Amino acid sequence: MKALIASFLLVLLAEMGDKTQLLAMAFAAKYSAQKVLAAVFLATLLNHALAVVTGHFLAAVIPLDIIAIVAALSFVGFGLWTIRGDELEVEDNRVSRFGPVVTVGIAFFLAEMGDKTQLATVSLAVEYGNMIAVLAGTTLAMVTADAIGILAGVVMRRHIPERAIKWFSAVVFIVFGLHGVYRLVASRAGALQAWVSVAALGAAAGFAARYLIRRRGRS
Repeated sequence: MKALIASFLLVLLAEMGDKTQLLAMAFAAKYSAQKVLAAVFLATLLNHALAVVTGHFLAAVIPLDIIAIVAALSFVGFGLWTIRGDELEVEDNRVSRFGPVVTVGIAFFLAEMGDKTQLATVSLAVEYGNMIAVLAGTTLAMVTADAIGILAGVVMRRHIPERAIKWFSAVVFIVFGLHGVYRLVASRAGALQAWVSVAALGAAAGFAARYLIRRRGRS
């Protein structure tokens, strides 16, 4: 019971205001709350199960730097995809070919790889030696924290115009992607190289967004 409670409280506090909670809010403004919550639960369960069982082997199999850069770039891609959906009316009501649960689940799984809550889960599993209790506590904490974000997203969807919500979502995704690139490059090459990388990626994302908007104007 001690491991369960400690895992729940630690991860709940760590998740409040974290990127995945804000991602939950952004996705809930686009998809139904039930589907987003289901995706969060499945992605968290799988991710934290990996952390509990094989967390200390992940870096040997797949370098966390590679995982982190893929996750960061994927968020920029999600942002551009959201802009595309907003600007192309033909696509406006179209859901990802994989469905919202899989789409959201993949985003959350990538977001959690190498994140502080995943690393905290590894540490908790080592400290308490109770994999089931730690997995249950950390998963419940993530679902609780992200449910708060989902509720905020539902409120936004009801009271804020859909166009504004989609632009908000796009900005959230792209900002998190740029932040991920900055954090990774800064830890390896310094702040100056990080800012240069972020500026280059931001410019590329800006040109891509402009292309998508102009494409809408020509259609």
